Amino acid sequence: MKIKVAVITGGATGIGRKTACVLAETGMNIAVTYKESKVQAEQLAAELIESYGVQAIAIRGDAADEKDCHSVVNTVIQSFGRIDVFIHNAGPYIHERKPMLEYSSEEWNYLMNGNLTGFFYMAKEIVPHMRNNGWGRIITLGFDRSETAPGWIYRSAFAAAKTGLTSLTKTLALEEASYGITANMVCPGDIIGEWKESSISEAQLEKDADVPVGRPGTGEDVARVIAFLCDSKSDFITGSVIPITGGKDVLRKVFLQ
Repeated sequence: MKIKVAVITGGATGIGRKTACVLAETGMNIAVTYKESKVQAEQLAAELIESYGVQAIAIRGDAADEKDCHSVVNTVIQSFGRIDVFIHNAGPYIHERKPMLEYSSEEWNYLMNGNLTGFFYMAKEIVPHMRNNGWGRIITLGFDRSETAPGWIYRSAFAAAKTGLTSLTKTLALEEASYGITANMVCPGDIIGEWKESSISEAQLEKDADVPVGRPGTGEDVARVIAFLCDSKSDFITGSVIPITGGKDVLRKVFLQ
């Protein structure tokens, strides 16, 4: 059996990093892309090789740049000969809260390109390889209730990009189903700071009264769902949008601030 290869955009840190570790633990070879985090990406690749005995590489590439996406995919194919899993984890975000009219064109394009158009660039390069193999798993990251196209005050560009990504994910699920390719979206809740790279066992020692389940969310919570969707027996799950929130209404929190 061929060892599966996963490509994770923006995988050097945060939830992407934790996902790389969880998938490597299942025996997948891993390629992570980075834009600025060269040291962290290369350290992660070395860690995956040492800790899990898989092959891993770090590739510089801006997910919002079409030429970079082409180069990244070529490098992965040259290194591993195949791509089985594509996780579009890269997702630029502007923390400053401001209404739509205060966004510059540069800021708008930065968020749209990184979150939505970059996925198009990467998927257009990767899906033909999955078709050739007759098998593939595509995972995107959204936000809670993005499939309902909710308004998100002071987050217009990010929300618009992720809502578009939700629709595109669902469309690919329909278009590629006959080729053995599934496409799903996972929607992390309010997972912040160091918790993005933390484990569930660590979070179970902490209390968080704002989350119905009573503890913080972690990168492992998200990575475990991604790993499940990547399993060969998960082929009946496609076009799904899966919230991973601990029951917390993330958008409602915004209006209470």
